[in-house]
Amino acid sequence: MTSLTAARAATGSDDLTRTFRSMATDVTLRVVGARPGAAAARDRAEEVVVRVAATCTRFDPASPLMLANAAPRRWHQVPAELYAALRAAADAYDETDGRFDPRVLDVLVSWGYDRSLPFRTGDVAVAAGPAAGQHAVPGRRRWRPRFDPSRRAVRLGPVPVDLGGIGKGLAVRWAAAQLADAGTAALVEAGGDLQAVGAGPDGNGWLVAVEDPRGGTEPVAVLSLTDRGCATSSVRLRRWSVDGRPVNHLVDPSTGAPADGGLLSVTVAGADVADAEVWSKALFLAGRGSVRRLADEHGLAALLVDTDGVVGLSRAMRPYLVWQADRDW
Repeated sequence: MTSLTAARAATGSDDLTRTFRSMATDVTLRVVGARPGAAAARDRAEEVVVRVAATCTRFDPASPLMLANAAPRRWHQVPAELYAALRAAADAYDETDGRFDPRVLDVLVSWGYDRSLPFRTGDVAVAAGPAAGQHAVPGRRRWRPRFDPSRRAVRLGPVPVDLGGIGKGLAVRWAAAQLADAGTAALVEAGGDLQAVGAGPDGNGWLVAVEDPRGGTEPVAVLSLTDRGCATSSVRLRRWSVDGRPVNHLVDPSTGAPADGGLLSVTVAGADVADAEVWSKALFLAGRGSVRRLADEHGLAALLVDTDGVVGLSRAMRPYLVWQADRDW
């Protein structure tokens, strides 16, 4: 199962489910107790995900994001989805005091992650990119993008950005909004990010199994979510070696190095999946010594798994907990 997978309840005759591939992951749209117009709402939800993927991808040099990245000091008129995603990224940067910083594209490219890598096939090894060792550390200068809402224009400068994580979270948020009135409950799930609408198939909350980042089939916890989003940041899958050096996709913006703070995964639950995505990454980068304190300071519902396999919870996560493996801090 994925890092966050809604527990599968029996599907009723009035349920609608569609799974498709986008953003390098499987995306599932589910409507429980479908009402008239639910199929059309499901189609609109899929279209939202596809548009976000097309506009915010960094793997297509012709995407609107990469065209803006090609000349980040200039103004660019961009599609609505990209404009909203960049505004959300700027807000997240400020809210997390720079712990979330999308200016990591140059770092990832220098580590050979300039294309989709076959992580699920096992150990992945690549050669360093031509800019290895030459990129600036993202967090050394404050990110100050500019926005012109009258023209829907942005100026990123001077460093290009990657919207992978927050883009996926926003796609899930916006798709779920399309399904909000389609049935008695709905769920949008994409590779560990999900938004639960309503109280699930049985009216007792959507049950969500949190995957053990060390592997295996047993989860480390099960959560119950009603009208809540959830996201996990983990180094289980997206890790590889560059010229023999181990790296992962979670870049510490203060150092430009891969995250290495004694954690394997951080799961955050809250009202909105995109916010949960942002904070799961920010908490992960805080490291084992600070993650729970930071979560409690911000009132965040967080579940942590460290490199010893020990599971820990913030205070705000306990109301969501249905079951937990016996490995608490």
